[in-house]
Amino acid sequence: MLVLAIGDIIGKPGRQAVQELLPELRRQYDLDLVIANSENVAGGLGVTPGTAAELLDCGVDVLTSGNHIWAQKDILPHLDSDMPILRPLNYPPGVPGRGYLAKGGAVVVSLIGRTFMENYDCPFRVMDALLADLGGKPPVIIVDFHAEATSEKVAMGQYLDGRVSAVLGTHTHVGTIDTRLLPLGTAYVTDIGMVGPLDSVIGADAEKVLQRFLTLIQTRLSVGQGKTMLDAVLVEVDEKSGRATSIERIRREASD
Repeated sequence: MLVLAIGDIIGKPGRQAVQELLPELRRQYDLDLVIANSENVAGGLGVTPGTAAELLDCGVDVLTSGNHIWAQKDILPHLDSDMPILRPLNYPPGVPGRGYLAKGGAVVVSLIGRTFMENYDCPFRVMDALLADLGGKPPVIIVDFHAEATSEKVAMGQYLDGRVSAVLGTHTHVGTIDTRLLPLGTAYVTDIGMVGPLDSVIGADAEKVLQRFLTLIQTRLSVGQGKTMLDAVLVEVDEKSGRATSIERIRREASD
């Protein structure tokens, strides 16, 4: 099974880059499953039914999210619908939506970290409970771990090594170079990166971010403009064992 996991998609430039580049990636690699983090697709903050539909229509199979999942209130009814969009599994009980789903012969999990984030339920224990409930079937399990601290992401990779097929970090928007197979067969990367403007500050307009740093005045940020790039990782998984056999970084630039 070939799985493409796309990093945080930033606003309209990010959506347009996915629409342009993903169809060719699907053809080139004959992908079985495409996962994308959607929590910044609506103007850089949250996801709406319309922006989610744009990504699903161009070839994304499952949308994961993170701490901005509640930012656009019109998405809330859709979190309990057939739309394949996830909120983090370790939000408190009783909130809308689901934290995992089965798609294309795999289980996709959206998980969120706690270090430098909010006081969510423990992601490690929540994963223990989910894996016990799943009972080992299906064997292919892909985890989007949306977290700030590299230490927490590395720890999760070690904790789930041999128990899931991949632990793929999102949230920081800066791709890391540590794509690797862990000793027991789990594919890992600390952060996939983002889909957004190359000459920006993690997707936001650079001038506005610089003014924040220089003045400490908290003004609203906007999505950057200009040339857009797409960060993703390609993971190959043995469907019988659930063990990953390879992981590689993919980067593409959209046309101007």
